[in-house]
Amino acid sequence: MPNIKIFSGSSHPDLSQKIADRLGLELGKVVTKKFSNQETCVEIGESVRGEDVYIVQSGCGEINDNLMELLIMINACKIASASRVTAVIPCFPYARQDKKDKVGSRAPISAKLVANMLSVSGADHIITMDLHASQIQGFFDIPVDNLYAEPAVLKWIKENILEWKNCIIVSPDAGGAKRVTSIADRLNVDFALIHKERKKANEVDRMVLVGDVTDRVAILVDDMADTCGTICHAADKLISAGATKVYAILTHGIFSGPAISRINNACFEAVVVTNTIPQEEKMKHCPKIQVIDISMILAEAIRRTHNGESVSYLFSHVPL
Repeated sequence: MPNIKIFSGSSHPDLSQKIADRLGLELGKVVTKKFSNQETCVEIGESVRGEDVYIVQSGCGEINDNLMELLIMINACKIASASRVTAVIPCFPYARQDKKDKVGSRAPISAKLVANMLSVSGADHIITMDLHASQIQGFFDIPVDNLYAEPAVLKWIKENILEWKNCIIVSPDAGGAKRVTSIADRLNVDFALIHKERKKANEVDRMVLVGDVTDRVAILVDDMADTCGTICHAADKLISAGATKVYAILTHGIFSGPAISRINNACFEAVVVTNTIPQEEKMKHCPKIQVIDISMILAEAIRRTHNGESVSYLFSHVPL
């Protein structure tokens, strides 16, 4: 693939390497360091003049440092005369701060701020995965490809859950109903949803199950899990409503705070996440976590974008 360069930020080098291997490319040379006053410094170690540049940086770990590093890398490539700079952001940072609620009317819309920062730094194109709200694409004036983990999730369900034809797909909140109905339709099974009432962010108050899960395998599906309060409550609710087994499938496994101990104490058969966020450390402390590799979806999106091909094939197929 001529005229293409892939650079990795420091948030998820393992995923960047898998993407590069899949494309048969070497990762570009880049040195990121911090000055003693904690300012980020990035040096691109090779020429990018006239090149199609892709920078892989996920919104995880030290989120603010990693976001700033991405902005500086984009800008460094842009002012070094790269012909196009694409930010590949598997997990989009600040995606949950996407609107003003009725309650906190002075809340910021930080996802829009991040969109502006990426545009101003010089990004020409964004590739991301399972945005918390699809409307975030409209915060940008540049093209955004929002890829879906759904085809990889369907493949995992069919290969790893023997009784998948008698399962029920469950959304842990009303907001994820669309995602869940899509998967249920593709598998030709029923769906249910759990309505939750929150008093404060990250704290769930009471839950109501809508749908019948008796004597079925319940598969909870959501786009992300942070402290895991919601999905662990939901799992207990499903077991008490008569489900035989409970699985959780999440695109972005953030797992902060008490998440790991909650999962270990909950009644999940498995908690399945993708590798948009590195999971190696968490898997050591939690045997229930399993990982679906989505590097081939991102790699194929990069290849198709570079060659000017359509990316929509990836919305319903896993590249071989």
